[in-house]
Amino acid sequence: MRHGKRFNHLSRTSSHRKLMLSNMASSLILNKKIETTLAKAKALRKYVEPLITKSKSDTTHSRRSVFSYLQNKDSVNELFGGISEKIAARPGGYTRIIKTGSRLGDNADMCIIELVDYNNLMLSDKPLKATKTRRRRKKKKTNQDVLLSSKKSSKSSKKSTKKNDESKSK
Repeated sequence: MRHGKRFNHLSRTSSHRKLMLSNMASSLILNKKIETTLAKAKALRKYVEPLITKSKSDTTHSRRSVFSYLQNKDSVNELFGGISEKIAARPGGYTRIIKTGSRLGDNADMCIIELVDYNNLMLSDKPLKATKTRRRRKKKKTNQDVLLSSKKSSKSSKKSTKKNDESKSK
């Protein structure tokens, strides 16, 4: 039965799960994007989004409470420095999960989890469009056009053969 199961245990002990999520959250904050399994990414999203929300208020208490989860000074400084400024106006939904397919070894669903405000391709001002080239439709050849082009080509071939003959005779 599933009574009282509020989150995915990821087949790990409590201490292993906490440290793994802490390390993954630090990596996500420092690198802005990581590749992992879908189950871990969903667990990480529930773990890291409240921490990002706490980073909006830069107080000593919020820094200490976030540090108790992350245990990494560099990631805490990055979170309260660069990331909190960029996400200040966003009311939630700081991460995005993009499915990338299955892993070869065990067929696990893989994905990329990233911070939403740091994807440069999706944030660009100009939408990336494929450049279109203008092509004219070729005119259908009529019988007269075919006859004229064949006459021209035969005349030019006769001239070239005459020149070749003259050059050989000299």
